Amino acid sequence: MTRWIFFRRWAADRVQTLIREIRGIPFFLLREYLQEMGGWPEGEDQVRGPGWNALLVRMEPFRLGSLEVGQTRLEIQIEDNLVKDFLERFSRKTLRAGA
Repeated sequence: MTRWIFFRRWAADRVQTLIREIRGIPFFLLREYLQEMGGWPEGEDQVRGPGWNALLVRMEPFRLGSLEVGQTRLEIQIEDNLVKDFLERFSRKTLRAGA
């Protein structure tokens, strides 16, 4: 599950900060997806790409009864002109079929 948490625009820098909490996609796989989108790792929890920088933060697992699902908070700093294409590509990468 992916949902928007926060959206902020920095007019002076023409950079936006996008923050999402993502459930059910492992941390390592999110990192890999960002690298497949043109990014390169900068430490274990950061991936930088042309015009964007992503920070991945491990969160407490989501619990429902005995079910436990991993969660990651993704914070992306991205240039305005790249947002639409980036989000379309990222959405395709993280699309999951329901059961």
